[in-house]
Amino acid sequence: MSDEKKFTVDGPLSDNERIKGQSQNLRGTISNDLTDDMTGGFTADNFQLIRFHGMYQQDDRDIRNERTKQKLEPLHNVMLRARMPGGIIKPEQWLAIDTFAEENTMYGSIRLTTRQTFQFHGVLKPKIKLMHQTLNKVGIDSIATAGDVNRNVLCTSNPVESEVHQQAYDWARRISEHLLPKTRAYAEIWLDGEKLESTEIEEEPILSGQYLPRKFKTTVVIPPQNDVDVHANDLNFVAIAENGQLVGFNVLVGGGLAMTHGDTSTYPRKADDFGFIPLDKTLEVAAAVVTTQRDWGNRVNRKNAKTKYTLERVGVENFKAEVEKRAGVTFEPSRPYEFTGRGDRFGWVEGIDGKFHLTVFIENGRILDYPGKTLKTGCAEIAKIHKGDFRMTANQNLIIAGVAAEDKARIEELARQHGLIIPEVSHQRLDSMACVSLPTCPLAMAEAERYLPDAVTELEGILAKHGIPERSIIYRVTGCPNGCGRAMLAEVGLVGKGPGKYNLHLGGNREGTRIPRMYRENIDEKEIMQILDELIGRWSKEANDGEGFGDFLIRAEVIAPVIDSAKDFYEQPSI
Repeated sequence: MSDEKKFTVDGPLSDNERIKGQSQNLRGTISNDLTDDMTGGFTADNFQLIRFHGMYQQDDRDIRNERTKQKLEPLHNVMLRARMPGGIIKPEQWLAIDTFAEENTMYGSIRLTTRQTFQFHGVLKPKIKLMHQTLNKVGIDSIATAGDVNRNVLCTSNPVESEVHQQAYDWARRISEHLLPKTRAYAEIWLDGEKLESTEIEEEPILSGQYLPRKFKTTVVIPPQNDVDVHANDLNFVAIAENGQLVGFNVLVGGGLAMTHGDTSTYPRKADDFGFIPLDKTLEVAAAVVTTQRDWGNRVNRKNAKTKYTLERVGVENFKAEVEKRAGVTFEPSRPYEFTGRGDRFGWVEGIDGKFHLTVFIENGRILDYPGKTLKTGCAEIAKIHKGDFRMTANQNLIIAGVAAEDKARIEELARQHGLIIPEVSHQRLDSMACVSLPTCPLAMAEAERYLPDAVTELEGILAKHGIPERSIIYRVTGCPNGCGRAMLAEVGLVGKGPGKYNLHLGGNREGTRIPRMYRENIDEKEIMQILDELIGRWSKEANDGEGFGDFLIRAEVIAPVIDSAKDFYEQPSI
């Protein structure tokens, strides 16, 4: 039996494989649906295919029942996620997306995401083409930001070591371009590009006509900051610098956080370290990892189709050897590095190039004008005068980067005027994060974005009660187990189970290198806070100097660490 056959999964293919195979390289009949005014949604296979074009069909679940009573279909709309490798956006681009959000979306907001890009929410079908064409005019697209492809490539938002960051960002951009689908379907459908005949359908040398078995995520990370959470991603390039210059990458493969409630064959998993490669092998290794996953990944059961499950099934060494063969490279031993944190650096910092960078806190990444806090207007006013760029972080915040010394005062004045700088934000609020969840996400089981602010206020009160208001916990909430809020790399992670109910996970660490274990299942918000009150009380009295909450819980034997999530994530070991 050939290696190719030995490492594939036999059985009836999932229906998504049929959809991709019959799509004519992601075209489907999307164009026909755009002209169908009998429904606000997309039909049949196109519901899945629009994801490859960066969109998800959603509806406002707050009003779904009322519309049903009125015998109306759900208020279908789409969410678009842009492709912004490394999260860098120019002021003129920002102004274009600000205007579109204001004039053409149901909610008027710009949403910064954990994938270091922005999303539009609530775009009705008559406005979808205008959205793509508006973005295209300023050099933005949404190609391959969803679906079974390599998605937006993340890069550490490092405003200090400017030269290394620029080099790392350039690689993030090149990796993104190298792994993009080659189909012209996006240009044909949304930009009115010239249509190809069916006999002229493009070749996809890396992705194939079937594309990948499941979504695929890639990052470039610059130690000591793990702000992109490498263990949440399929493929990670850890930047190794010498004398202020990038010399190569350690390659980590097979991370991922999504799971399915009640299905123990699914679990979060940390990435494996394959070793070091020089810079000139980066694109070859990226393609080799993707094509190995393309050929060996599970196309029978989508719940086990991610790269992490392929590594568990075929063995890490077999997967690594195949990547070496395909890339024509031998991995060297990994170069030493250390992660010391993963939060953003708020306020002003000066880069080695003498430029200044202002990181502002955007709670939940939602940029909108609120009473007394006009975030959206403030960002637009800054964009009108800013001569540098903006950097969207993987923690849903925004960096106003590349500010000359003579422009600092005016930028800061605008930021303070519009509530982008507020002195009273606690460390706890800065270290908390949530996914979008209700009312727009169709997968949401519980609140996340709308629940987080009040939950953090409660946590702040608990910390103050125990005499440690200056301390914080990496605290994350996701409305379902799909992992968008990266709760499975938090010290305290809440995973939605039902309305007002969550699974409580404890024991991750501040560096993002340990997966938390479930401590209580299907409990309400009141019980969660009661548990945290008790445990934070112990932490305040019993912790060693500088010991994080998750590390304390492990040392105090409140919960056992997850050593190998494929084997012991669901166990409740005695401690």
